[in-house]
Amino acid sequence: MQTVMVFNNVSVDGYIADDKGDMSFARNDDAEWNEFTRGNAKGGGTLLFGRKTYDLMVSFWPTPAATAMMPEVAEKMNSAQKLVFSKTMEKAEWKNTTLVKSDPVEAVRKMKAEAGEGIVIFGSGTIVAQLAGAGLIDEYQIAVIPVALGGGRTMFEGLEERQRLKLTKHRVFGNGSVLLHYEPVR
Repeated sequence: MQTVMVFNNVSVDGYIADDKGDMSFARNDDAEWNEFTRGNAKGGGTLLFGRKTYDLMVSFWPTPAATAMMPEVAEKMNSAQKLVFSKTMEKAEWKNTTLVKSDPVEAVRKMKAEAGEGIVIFGSGTIVAQLAGAGLIDEYQIAVIPVALGGGRTMFEGLEERQRLKLTKHRVFGNGSVLLHYEPVR
């Protein structure tokens, strides 16, 4: 059985993207953070995105700028198996990406029952809320970035029921970011 993990950078005021959908607030030119990011990119599994996050990711990771900035991470992002959930897209052209037009809850429920290295969700607040509400998320890794955006999109956009989480570990970085690991309380 596969696990579903959410990894998101979040501003101190709780946003995964600003009100224009920009997530660049989380970029950091810090040696300790960059080493963590490179190590995190070595993990396996399928990457899962909603359309808005997919559009942001595909506009950056396959570019020469991404390869120059973070070569190991760019290579992993580009070579990994990816799913994008969208009812409006006609096709997904990023390497190793499958477009899924069906219900995310049912699709992920089926995927969890299959063998595999796990599923990792980035951004995708609407998808996170749907999967959290269905009890399909096993772990949250939330990197709190020391910046306030004043508005934007949350990680749990459209969440219908309160989700209780239990802190399992944490790490404080020299740049002021804090990585929090949570599991749902069921």
